[in-house]
Amino acid sequence: MIELKNLWAGYPGRPVLEDVTLELRPGEVLAILGPNGCGKSTLLRSANGLLSRAGGEVLVDGVPLERLSAKEIAQKVAYLPQSRTTPNITAARMVLHGRFPYLSYPRRYRREDREMVKRALEWVGAAELADRPLTELSGGQRQKVYLAMALAQDTETILMDEPTTYLDVSCQLEVMALARRLAGSGRAVVMVLHDLTMALQYAHRAALLSGGRVVRTGAPEELYAGEALERVMGVRLGRVETEEGWRYFYR
Repeated sequence: MIELKNLWAGYPGRPVLEDVTLELRPGEVLAILGPNGCGKSTLLRSANGLLSRAGGEVLVDGVPLERLSAKEIAQKVAYLPQSRTTPNITAARMVLHGRFPYLSYPRRYRREDREMVKRALEWVGAAELADRPLTELSGGQRQKVYLAMALAQDTETILMDEPTTYLDVSCQLEVMALARRLAGSGRAVVMVLHDLTMALQYAHRAALLSGGRVVRTGAPEELYAGEALERVMGVRLGRVETEEGWRYFYR
């Protein structure tokens, strides 16, 4: 589990996160919500050491992050940034990159690494994409490949920065369903999301940021029942109960 304790982080002369305390728990999807510029991406980058902090602590399984090597962090935390280049390599080769933290000298991939790639692509429903170049895939197909890469990395925590952006609705639903499956396998899945209705439907817990601070955390129904979510995000929400549970919508 990753614990953020009284975290201050940002850039020289410009703090973004202020006194943030939050647990990234295994077995759940945690949605990070908030308006643009409130520190959502900064939170993810701070949680895996990509951004230095100005104060507070980041603990990984009780160990301060700074005591871990980059390799050790990569064996515990996978990170899918919002924007990334699309190299002209096959999907299987991309997923194989997830095994890099486990290579020893000389850096040669083993049979078990390639087996892990195969299983990861099958798990996300993308086995048929293995030999296709990433540049030929749709946005939704590429997102499945990136999720397979995170799965092949075999970490306890997966951080995703806006994984549904620019995807059509059916692909967004697939990504969210895969996130729930990942959490069901015991991983902590942390997602920065802009679509509140999707976040409330699929997340086990949500954290609402405003002005660099966490102003509310709780289960989706708790955030919906409070006034902070609508006030901070500037929207009105409604919900209807179905056989599958609550479904949220914008009013």
